[in-house]
Amino acid sequence: MAAIDSVCVYCGSSSGANPRHAEVARELGRRLAEGNIRVIYGGGRVGLMGQVADAALAAGGKVIGVIPEHLEAGEVGHRGLTELRVVASMHERKTLMFELAGAFVILPGGFGTLDEAFEMLTWRQLRLHDKPIVFLDIDGYWAPFHAVVEHFIREGFARENSRNLFTMVADVEQVIPTLLRQPAPVVPDAVRRL
Repeated sequence: MAAIDSVCVYCGSSSGANPRHAEVARELGRRLAEGNIRVIYGGGRVGLMGQVADAALAAGGKVIGVIPEHLEAGEVGHRGLTELRVVASMHERKTLMFELAGAFVILPGGFGTLDEAFEMLTWRQLRLHDKPIVFLDIDGYWAPFHAVVEHFIREGFARENSRNLFTMVADVEQVIPTLLRQPAPVVPDAVRRL
């Protein structure tokens, strides 16, 4: 796989209940910057989003935020970024973040984070992209998500090889090496016939 020069980070606009989440978000931002990997994210200055952005900027990295007008109007947009792109809607935000990114890393978050992650997983399953997707499973945060995927497979709503659409790692140190070696997914036959 070619080198990845930009990574989209999906994560919460809250810092969450576990202090390790913010610590790991900062470490991820720093490591991406040190690896000369541009950070693409949701443009907020709060929560894990702000932690990732601030750490990457402090380490000399480039950070592009993409935020919809209704959130920018509420003054949650990060003013210190390399670039802040303001778009009209959440749909435009997700599309632009996808276009700018060479890969995706999912940190802890809530409904919005899952919405973004599921869309990229679905698009990968449908062969609309082959960009690597990595879940950073801090202290088992994504274990319930992994259990849901296994439930889908057991119940016949996903194929066994759906597990190949993403990778879970437990440490920040594993993120960049995993992104660089993650193979393209094995696409189910049913999808090929669409």
